[in-house]
Amino acid sequence: MSLVRAKKHLGQHFLTDKNIASKIVESLRPAQHQYTQVLEVGPGMGILSDFLLQKTDYQTYLIDIDTESYLFLQKKYPQLGNRLMNADFLELDFAKTFDGPMAVIGNFPYNISSQILFKILDNRQQVVESVGMFQKEVAERCNAKAGSKEYGILSVFLQAYYKVEYLFTVKAGVFNPPPKVLSAVIRLTRNEVKELPCDEKLFWQVVKAGFNQRRKTLRNALSALINKEAMANEPMLDLRAERLTVADFVELTNKITGNR
Repeated sequence: MSLVRAKKHLGQHFLTDKNIASKIVESLRPAQHQYTQVLEVGPGMGILSDFLLQKTDYQTYLIDIDTESYLFLQKKYPQLGNRLMNADFLELDFAKTFDGPMAVIGNFPYNISSQILFKILDNRQQVVESVGMFQKEVAERCNAKAGSKEYGILSVFLQAYYKVEYLFTVKAGVFNPPPKVLSAVIRLTRNEVKELPCDEKLFWQVVKAGFNQRRKTLRNALSALINKEAMANEPMLDLRAERLTVADFVELTNKITGNR
């Protein structure tokens, strides 16, 4: 079987270390979180898939936008049938494809890593767990705490709905071709928050507006969203977005709602 060429425009860096692949797959906890479906994104030549398909406590689905990978995997895993998809993960309709709770796993393409995380967030009522390889910088951003320079939009949104764990760092030499950066594996576990105790749409607007002008105080960054007179004495507005925790953003959203 001829090997698949890694394509730069798809951000492909194929993992070659089987020990790391096994470690990533073993980080899933289907029994603990009660799901029986796992979707692997961008399987490439199937180094993670080999371990996933040995598991009998869940059904594995694969999705790859790369037709060359898809044709390679079709020959390698003929038993998958329509559980192997040649499609764009970012366009996938989760509700139609999966019945109930599920997990997402992958050595994710680095050029769309933020979009992948937002897709998981959009489907947070179904995706109860996710284990993935990211650029180390992105992994640190996901796990960053309020007050740190890494803390940003992704940190707040992910931590609002998931427990984020930084599992381990991965060196460049275990990929083909090797990326120019270090990589890291993180795990997201859905928390108990079905929905936030505030206007969620406004919460998202507040967080985005705050961090899009992160050098400004929130009073200036949120000027289009707040009633300036009613909130003239609100101390949180004198801070920058990076100082606020998820709970602070929820509280601020409720204050803005009450003062409109």
